[in-house]
Amino acid sequence: MAQIATDDVDNGIFNESRWSNWIRLRTMIILRWFAIAGQLAAIVIGTWLYDLDLETGLCILAVGVSVVGNLIASFIFPENKRLTEFENLLMVLFDVFQLAFLLFLTGGLSNPFSLLVVAPVTVSAAVLTVRSTVILNVFAFLLVTGLVFFHLPLVTKDGVELRIPDLFVFGQWVAITIAQVFISVYAHRSVSEMHNMSDALTATQMALERTQKLNDLGGVVAAAAHELGTPLATIKLTSSELIEELEGRDDLQDDARLIREQADRCRDILRSMGRAGKDDLQLRFAPLSEVIREAAEPHQDRGKEIDIILLGSVEDVDVDEPDIRRKPEVIHGLRNLIQNAVDFARSTIWVEVSWSADQISIRIIDDGRGFPPHLIGRIGDPFVRRRRSERDRKDRPGYEGMGLGLFIAKTLLERTGASLSFANGGGDMHSAMQSASGQGAIVEVVWPSSAITVDPDSARGPLGENQQFRS
Repeated sequence: MAQIATDDVDNGIFNESRWSNWIRLRTMIILRWFAIAGQLAAIVIGTWLYDLDLETGLCILAVGVSVVGNLIASFIFPENKRLTEFENLLMVLFDVFQLAFLLFLTGGLSNPFSLLVVAPVTVSAAVLTVRSTVILNVFAFLLVTGLVFFHLPLVTKDGVELRIPDLFVFGQWVAITIAQVFISVYAHRSVSEMHNMSDALTATQMALERTQKLNDLGGVVAAAAHELGTPLATIKLTSSELIEELEGRDDLQDDARLIREQADRCRDILRSMGRAGKDDLQLRFAPLSEVIREAAEPHQDRGKEIDIILLGSVEDVDVDEPDIRRKPEVIHGLRNLIQNAVDFARSTIWVEVSWSADQISIRIIDDGRGFPPHLIGRIGDPFVRRRRSERDRKDRPGYEGMGLGLFIAKTLLERTGASLSFANGGGDMHSAMQSASGQGAIVEVVWPSSAITVDPDSARGPLGENQQFRS
């Protein structure tokens, strides 16, 4: 089973079939005008400059059909119309057929412009789905094959037939066929990877912005609780004095008790809300182990044991546990890695923490089946997934990983200066828990100490006044 967790991101972020909807009709019309201009120029130059005896009327008719189609599309449809998958496919099919008809009139594959059949196929491969691209390639292949046997000869006005040897015609056919398939695959894969990366980066930014907003909101609540502490304490003290002074006047005493109770309630509400507020100045730094515990906290109650092991300094000279910056990228990235381990562990996850004067290392180990060996080199890429087996569905019903969880974690942590490596137990990456975890997955995150640690004196020194949040 591919050990690739997904974040709380809609699985509909990426959908290949919507690419065609990104192409405006106006773009296709402009491209067709360029093709029409080129075709007319070739007909005029071939007739006047090289004295070719062409079927000029039929050639102009073929070009005229494209002109009429462009004019109708320009006047009927708005400029911002975007083509559907089917509409885009029909337009490209028409372009291929129109070009093939012109080649039929002008020598078939003996015409050097026959290579242009590849152009519409390349455009379609960049924007259409695999199914539509295959349909277009088959259509173009049949037309090109037909042109080998059926075409009007290219003749000069003196009656000289311009014809290349059959061997070269066959070579031209092979070259065009290979170019269609190769360029289609290359264009489709390249564009799909760009869209995958763009969508995954968008998901990463959304996750980071969500975490930052939650931290900011919590910070506002924490600051409010701090600022309102004094007036609430004053209200409570005054109400207590009123209760003593109103001895014998039960109705007024009850009102004073109610004021004191409501002041206590306000204090408790603000205190409970403030627990989520971690962006106060005094909590911008925290010991390394506390940041890891915060990252693991949402997954503590999921039926798996998360054991945080502080291995301590790896140097001969003891180095105290460092204080690090509580960056949202660090917390969210570690949380995704721990989530991934919890998702695939059988019972236990170990988080080993070690540090030195130069670097900080965190290893997240589980006792699951580990990463699939054939995906080790691709872990951290977006949308790495494979078909789930029946055993996978039984172990994790409802899970449909897309690889976004590890991609988001890797991207966020690398933004803080970390380097990540992935391995399975029993491999090259040695771990203290390796024998216990068997062949489970191991993720190691390593930072240079200067990237996230803070000087203990400055971290524990005077903080000054809290700063206002800016939207």
